[in-house]
Amino acid sequence: MTSPSLTIDTPAGTVRATAGPRQADAVVFELGGAMRGSVHVTGTHHPHRWDEFTAVRACLGPVNAIQTTAPDDALPRLSRSRTGYRGSLTLHADDYTHRPQVTAYPMESAAGHEPSEKAAATLTAVLRACAGHVAQRDDLPVILDLSRKRDTAALLRFLTWSASRHHAEAARLEREARAAHPARRAAVAAWWTAARWLTLAPHPVLLLMLADFPGSLSRHVDVMQWWAPYCLTEAAREHEHARRAQAEAASLRAQQHARPRGRGRAWATAR
Repeated sequence: MTSPSLTIDTPAGTVRATAGPRQADAVVFELGGAMRGSVHVTGTHHPHRWDEFTAVRACLGPVNAIQTTAPDDALPRLSRSRTGYRGSLTLHADDYTHRPQVTAYPMESAAGHEPSEKAAATLTAVLRACAGHVAQRDDLPVILDLSRKRDTAALLRFLTWSASRHHAEAARLEREARAAHPARRAAVAAWWTAARWLTLAPHPVLLLMLADFPGSLSRHVDVMQWWAPYCLTEAAREHEHARRAQAEAASLRAQQHARPRGRGRAWATAR
């Protein structure tokens, strides 16, 4: 087990963070020195894969900010300031290098104002240090498993909704593609009709209709030429998004019934 006390150098000065006993799937740090308050750290899914609980999230305040809003008077603040701050970051493995990466979420004061550059750097340094500490703990696999169990029901609802939405969008695009074929034929026929009129009775309006500019028959024909392939390409992409959401949901369901297993420091070794 790593030491429960951290000494963090920040632009605002040295911050001391002391980890309390693990609370099921979370570790809460009490801050001293250049910052006062608490930081709540728990496990979470990788930012790019909803079913892989291999990341660590640190939130400003004593509670999980994704689920509960901390009271204003419980938010961390710099030692010489009365301003409390909200925000969080996720520490996870990079998709390609497997090195630790940070995904930071907007930080703001209790009044909704953006922190100064110095305050933001201090808050980020403290959150990252606390997240890094938990990522190195021997009980990280337990934290990640409990975090997955905590979030699975909500994630399954989200993934089911997401798959349905992507399927619906794919169906709409496929309808657009089917409708584009007769629309393209009608646009071409209109262009040739205008061209024949122009040969019989030249007129500036007919020239404008046949010229290539937004709103003209020529531009409409051009758009119709690529609209159907574009819609089909986008529909295939929506189907892929739906397939991935369904696969991640299936993975989460399978994990619900799987026997617990050690994962080591998964946040740093995720593929």
